[in-house]
Amino acid sequence: MGRKFLKKKKVEQLEIVPLDENPPLPSQRPSDEVIPRKEKWINKQRVLVFAARGISHRDRHLMRDIKTLMPHHRAESKMERSKTLSVINEMSEMKHCNKAMLFEGRRKRDLYMWVANTAGATGPSAKFLIENIHTMAELKLTGNCLKGSRPFLSFDSKFDELPHLKLLKELLVQTFSVPNHHPKSQPFIDHVYTFTYLDNRIWFRNFQILSEDGGLSEVGPRYVMNPVKIFDGSFTGKTIWENPDYVSPSKQRQMLKKAAKDKYVNRVEQKVQHEATRPMKAYEGLDNEELFEDEDPIETAKLLALKAKKKAQQTKTPKTALTEKIKNKQMKAVQKVIEQRKAKVKREKKV
Repeated sequence: MGRKFLKKKKVEQLEIVPLDENPPLPSQRPSDEVIPRKEKWINKQRVLVFAARGISHRDRHLMRDIKTLMPHHRAESKMERSKTLSVINEMSEMKHCNKAMLFEGRRKRDLYMWVANTAGATGPSAKFLIENIHTMAELKLTGNCLKGSRPFLSFDSKFDELPHLKLLKELLVQTFSVPNHHPKSQPFIDHVYTFTYLDNRIWFRNFQILSEDGGLSEVGPRYVMNPVKIFDGSFTGKTIWENPDYVSPSKQRQMLKKAAKDKYVNRVEQKVQHEATRPMKAYEGLDNEELFEDEDPIETAKLLALKAKKKAQQTKTPKTALTEKIKNKQMKAVQKVIEQRKAKVKREKKV
């Protein structure tokens, strides 16, 4: 049997249009024409937000609120304390993040926040002490903005005057601002972040925009950032700026305990002084009350003359003897206070 040869279909080739024949774009467009929206977001800012082990429940709620406000964040599990801070650069690179925000707790009381530019580990990075924390869950913060919406960022005028504040402003803008056309963000702007520099601290507030005439309602969270140091690298490097007015919270607590101790010592000294100078006999009455007891004025005058003669004959005690007497009284009073405290401690141990 012979083979049947089928005729091949001819494929139609597309005509190649030279580049010169492309029609030029119009220089102007009508105002009614809708601007095509860019589907892809150009600003690829991603912030790695996580904490180290040892933060309290209130600090954890603050971190959760910040994650809610920042749709461009990336989460990460808690970091071990044994690891160095330079490991964060590798973690952010694995998560494709160019900014990092680390919450570090000390003694279950103090909270420190690191904000750094981790793109190529170039820095800079800033360390803050977080004070006066109020989370979104508190009832007095009545605002309610749309989740994932883009915010306005409002800075105090002092951020344009001081050099270290200029650097912090740029770092905070790149960290907190939500990129335009981010996939997880909403196409609305209904709240504003305010950064106010007062009392050598940065006060953060989040307000919902209620109306166009400036009506605001606080959403939260609210906290105060006390800048400690600024480094030229990402979690490493030399110190560019250091806060001269910064006092660590442990040092403040130590000073308060010392003041309370001085208060107790002063109170004990006052008790000892009172016991040492307390008169032995009660006040008997007037010096010349004998004048009113006897009706005979001559006898009364004789009694007064005898009293005056006895006082003149009495020798005064020397000053050394008087001071020794006061010291003995003070020692007795101190021993009495110590015995009372020992007895109190024994009673508490028995209970």
